[in-house]
Amino acid sequence: MDTNRRDFIKGAATAVAALPTFRALSEEYEYAIGPDDTPINVALIGCGTEGEVLSEAALKIPGVRFRAVCDIQDIRRKMMRGRMRVFGHKDVATYEDYREMLDTEGANIDAVLVATPDWMHAEHTNACLRAGKHVYCEAPMSNDLKRAASMVQTQRETGKLLQIGHQRRSNPRYIHAINRILRETNMLGAVPHSYAQWHRSVAPFIPPYRRAEMNVQQDTLDRYGYENMEQFLNWRWFAKYGGGPMLALGSQQVDVFLWAFGCAPVSVTAVGGNEFYGRQMNDNVTASYEFKSKDGKTSRALCQVLTTTSSGGFYERFMGENGILNIAEVRGLGNSVFREDRDEVPEWSNFVAQGLIRDAVQKLKGTHPVTVSCVPTPMIDESFSGTLARHGNRLFFYLPWGGQYLLTVELNKPAHMPHLENFLFAVRQGRPDLLTCPPEVAYRTLAAVLAASDAITQGQTIRFKPEDFQT
Repeated sequence: MDTNRRDFIKGAATAVAALPTFRALSEEYEYAIGPDDTPINVALIGCGTEGEVLSEAALKIPGVRFRAVCDIQDIRRKMMRGRMRVFGHKDVATYEDYREMLDTEGANIDAVLVATPDWMHAEHTNACLRAGKHVYCEAPMSNDLKRAASMVQTQRETGKLLQIGHQRRSNPRYIHAINRILRETNMLGAVPHSYAQWHRSVAPFIPPYRRAEMNVQQDTLDRYGYENMEQFLNWRWFAKYGGGPMLALGSQQVDVFLWAFGCAPVSVTAVGGNEFYGRQMNDNVTASYEFKSKDGKTSRALCQVLTTTSSGGFYERFMGENGILNIAEVRGLGNSVFREDRDEVPEWSNFVAQGLIRDAVQKLKGTHPVTVSCVPTPMIDESFSGTLARHGNRLFFYLPWGGQYLLTVELNKPAHMPHLENFLFAVRQGRPDLLTCPPEVAYRTLAAVLAASDAITQGQTIRFKPEDFQT
């Protein structure tokens, strides 16, 4: 090891050891769910990728007992049951048809997690609500506004709790950033512009499994509305089943816009296309939303979803007159607040004293080159509060400029877990008003997102009316 590298690593380790510690979750964001709480018997419909994510988070929550899983793909059902047995859930029944599951299990189930393709969310959610079950349904609500509206109506008719999986609304860092940084303290001042992106690299269609027994038989596909395995495995790219990347990914970020600005947009202008893949749904969308606050101020929010590059990953940015907030579910992609370097901007020392933000401590002096073999470029390493950037085979460490601060509230658990905890807490309390994303809220987001696709198709700006967001 060369001397420069040894000295750099030694200094970095010392700096990390000297970092102050902060509470992972402040008390105001923590849900009172403990091991002595009443057990909740849960079923899962949809054992694909989203079902795996939700079940992994739910299995870590005290009091949750999985009783059944349902999926039309046999191998997925078996894999999910095996996973749950590892976590001590021994008596998990498996079903191909959700209706059989509801009829057979009956009172054995209190709540259902729905993680099926978007076009089936309404059918599965409505059936579970009418069967007397509380439902957590993955976002987006649907790929169709009428079906989404039926979910709202069924929830009202049955009185059962329905949470939609816009999980950022229960994330303590997002709650802190939006409620405290943007709203209560008005730290950024007026926020005329915001930006969000979700970029993913090129990915081909998922092919059918080589082993025929792992695929869904054609008669089963026909029975459940799929033409072939290609459509079943790549459903998001087909208009019947999904809404493309803008609906799958962009809906989470447009939801953050509506939450942050506290109102629905007044218009959306969008461009996009499917030139790269030539699929049914657009592989790139750039949508500009206009918001008008109660005091008449205009804010514009740009949301970009690309599936041909991973450049920058995914994050949200709010650009105010006094500062800039960067936030993301993955801390390394967004966890900072920058103060504008203008004489008119008030000092932020009082916000630091209140524990709302903390200084990004400059722990190392100068620029330290290090020889490395493979490091992503650029890479933010917030444990050093600096930027690591590779030039050739040399890694350089740059210190941030003096106006950078970090958020003081963190999330040290799976991203979906607080949202599930919020759902289960509301169920135990019998309090639908405690839900952070009830169906009425998610419906407004869905209306805004689907309108972006309409704006592209029509080649014109879509202007919203208040009734567009009402059910």
